[in-house]
Amino acid sequence: QVQLQESGPGLVKPSQTLSLTCTVSGGSITTDYYYWSWFRQPPGKGLEWMGAIAGSGSIYYSPSLKSRTSISRDTSRKQFTLQLSSVTPEDTAVYYCARCEGLGYEEGCYWGQGTQVTVSS
Repeated sequence: QVQLQESGPGLVKPSQTLSLTCTVSGGSITTDYYYWSWFRQPPGKGLEWMGAIAGSGSIYYSPSLKSRTSISRDTSRKQFTLQLSSVTPEDTAVYYCARCEGLGYEEGCYWGQGTQVTVSS
Protein backbone atom coordinates (compact mmCIF):
# COMPACT_ATOMS: atom_id res chain seq x y z
CA GLN A 1 0.00 0.00 0.00
CA VAL A 2 1.51 3.29 -1.08
CA GLN A 3 1.92 6.00 1.52
CA LEU A 4 2.82 9.66 1.03
CA GLN A 5 4.14 12.01 3.69
CA GLU A 6 4.70 15.73 3.34
CA SER A 7 7.46 17.46 5.26
CA GLY A 8 8.77 20.99 5.52
CA PRO A 9 8.60 24.16 7.59
CA GLY A 10 5.23 25.18 8.91
CA LEU A 11 6.08 28.89 8.89
CA VAL A 12 7.61 30.86 6.05
CA LYS A 13 8.24 34.60 5.90
CA PRO A 14 6.87 36.74 3.10
CA SER A 15 9.09 36.96 0.01
CA GLN A 16 10.89 33.74 0.91
CA THR A 17 10.69 30.39 -0.86
CA LEU A 18 8.46 27.65 0.48
CA SER A 19 9.99 24.19 0.14
CA LEU A 20 8.14 20.95 0.78
CA THR A 21 9.12 17.33 0.28
CA CYS A 22 6.86 14.35 -0.26
CA THR A 23 8.32 10.98 0.69
CA VAL A 24 6.73 7.93 -0.90
CA SER A 25 6.74 4.45 0.53
CA GLY A 26 5.24 1.26 -0.78
CA GLY A 27 5.48 2.24 -4.42
CA SER A 28 7.72 3.59 -7.17
CA ILE A 29 7.64 7.22 -8.29
CA THR A 30 8.91 6.25 -11.74
CA THR A 31 5.81 4.26 -12.67
CA ASP A 32 4.64 5.96 -15.84
CA TYR A 33 0.95 5.53 -15.08
CA TYR A 34 0.83 8.10 -12.28
CA TYR A 35 1.26 11.82 -11.78
CA TRP A 36 2.92 12.78 -8.52
CA SER A 37 1.10 15.96 -7.68
CA TRP A 38 0.93 18.92 -5.37
CA PHE A 39 -2.31 20.55 -4.27
CA ARG A 40 -3.14 23.17 -1.69
CA GLN A 41 -6.21 24.39 0.13
CA PRO A 42 -6.24 27.92 1.55
CA PRO A 43 -8.48 28.55 4.56
CA GLY A 44 -12.11 28.77 3.50
CA LYS A 45 -11.33 27.96 -0.13
CA GLY A 46 -11.33 24.95 -2.39
CA LEU A 47 -8.56 22.61 -3.37
CA GLU A 48 -6.12 23.99 -5.93
CA TRP A 49 -3.87 21.91 -8.16
CA MET A 50 -0.35 23.33 -8.30
CA GLY A 51 1.61 20.96 -10.48
CA ALA A 52 2.87 17.45 -10.97
CA ILE A 53 5.76 15.30 -12.08
CA ALA A 54 4.97 12.21 -14.08
CA GLY A 55 6.65 8.88 -13.64
CA SER A 56 8.53 9.64 -16.84
CA GLY A 57 9.94 12.79 -15.29
CA SER A 58 7.85 15.23 -17.30
CA ILE A 59 6.77 18.21 -15.22
CA TYR A 60 3.52 20.15 -15.42
CA TYR A 61 2.50 23.38 -13.70
CA SER A 62 -0.68 25.26 -13.06
CA PRO A 63 -0.62 28.28 -15.38
CA SER A 64 -1.55 30.57 -12.51
CA LEU A 65 1.45 29.47 -10.42
CA LYS A 66 3.96 28.52 -13.09
CA SER A 67 6.14 31.59 -12.69
CA ARG A 68 6.72 30.84 -8.98
CA THR A 69 6.66 27.03 -8.85
CA SER A 70 9.33 24.39 -9.26
CA ILE A 71 8.82 20.65 -8.89
CA SER A 72 11.61 18.09 -8.86
CA ARG A 73 12.31 14.59 -7.65
CA ASP A 74 14.96 12.35 -6.17
CA THR A 75 14.20 8.84 -7.39
CA SER A 76 16.83 7.24 -5.16
CA ARG A 77 15.06 8.62 -2.10
CA LYS A 78 11.56 8.21 -3.57
CA GLN A 79 10.88 11.87 -2.90
CA PHE A 80 9.45 14.71 -4.92
CA THR A 81 9.63 18.33 -3.93
CA LEU A 82 7.75 21.57 -4.32
CA GLN A 83 9.28 25.01 -4.24
CA LEU A 84 7.11 28.13 -4.31
CA SER A 85 8.98 31.40 -4.50
CA SER A 86 8.11 34.94 -3.43
CA VAL A 87 5.39 33.78 -1.05
CA THR A 88 2.78 36.11 0.40
CA PRO A 89 0.18 35.56 3.14
CA GLU A 90 -2.19 34.45 0.36
CA ASP A 91 -0.03 31.33 0.02
CA THR A 92 -1.05 30.23 3.50
CA ALA A 93 -2.73 26.86 3.05
CA VAL A 94 -2.69 23.17 3.79
CA TYR A 95 -0.41 21.62 1.20
CA TYR A 96 -0.96 18.06 -0.01
CA CYS A 97 1.06 15.71 -2.11
CA ALA A 98 -0.79 13.00 -3.97
CA ARG A 99 -0.41 10.16 -6.41
CA CYS A 100 -2.95 10.81 -9.13
CA GLU A 101 -4.19 8.90 -12.14
CA GLY A 102 -4.97 12.11 -13.99
CA LEU A 103 -3.41 15.51 -14.40
CA GLY A 104 -4.82 18.61 -12.76
CA TYR A 105 -7.80 17.22 -10.91
CA GLU A 106 -8.40 15.53 -7.58
CA GLU A 107 -10.39 12.51 -8.66
CA GLY A 108 -8.36 9.34 -8.72
CA CYS A 109 -5.78 10.63 -6.27
CA TYR A 110 -4.24 8.97 -3.26
CA TRP A 111 -3.30 11.58 -0.69
CA GLY A 112 -0.76 12.44 1.92
CA GLN A 113 -2.14 13.76 5.19
CA GLY A 114 -1.34 17.36 4.32
CA THR A 115 0.84 19.92 6.04
CA GLN A 116 -0.10 23.40 7.19
CA VAL A 117 2.09 26.20 5.89
CA THR A 118 1.60 29.72 7.20
CA VAL A 119 3.18 32.73 5.55
CA SER A 120 3.74 35.42 8.12
CA SER A 121 6.45 37.72 9.34
